[in-house]
Amino acid sequence: MSGMQPRVDHGVVSGTFSLDGQTFDVDNNVWVVGDDAECVVIDAPHDVDAILAVAGERTVRAIVCTHAHDDHVRVAPALRERTGAPILLHPAERPLWELTHGAEVRWDEDLADGQQLWGGLTVLHTPGHAPGAVCLYAPALGCVFTGDTLFQGGPGATGRSYSDAGLIVRSIRAKLFTLPGETVVHTGHGDDTTIKAERDALGE
Repeated sequence: MSGMQPRVDHGVVSGTFSLDGQTFDVDNNVWVVGDDAECVVIDAPHDVDAILAVAGERTVRAIVCTHAHDDHVRVAPALRERTGAPILLHPAERPLWELTHGAEVRWDEDLADGQQLWGGLTVLHTPGHAPGAVCLYAPALGCVFTGDTLFQGGPGATGRSYSDAGLIVRSIRAKLFTLPGETVVHTGHGDDTTIKAERDALGE
């Protein structure tokens, strides 16, 4: 960070999600973490211009994908082209990435559990919704970006290919429910919640 106070900016973009031969209309949250000069974009859903509107005039340092379902990575290559920023993704997401982008288009850097990213983000590998799903914990900001791993109301969906219902609950218990209860959960879709609210809802 360039010394200025970090903050979280938010937008919502609409489009579709397709997997296993079905397509749904979805609204995705766009989360941007940074200061007045630089930022990181979390996920790249649907619309490059809408994402850049949230980033504003800042330099985009990275495009960090929580997982590779098409509604989270569809415009990642186009956003990379516009910004010059690298795409970061967990390598276990390769099968899902290739469903959208094929084998010719690649991401730039692999994510790993415990990795420290620009902007004070720590990578938490939380498989279940997808094999390489990650959450991004920002302790200085008191929040965690959970993608589709944890929502207001419980774990993300696990009814489709490459997902595992038992595993997502284990991931949430091990990696998310150990965070401070007041941690704000910024999700991939829908409203914010807190770690405590979801821990209580699951009877932890």
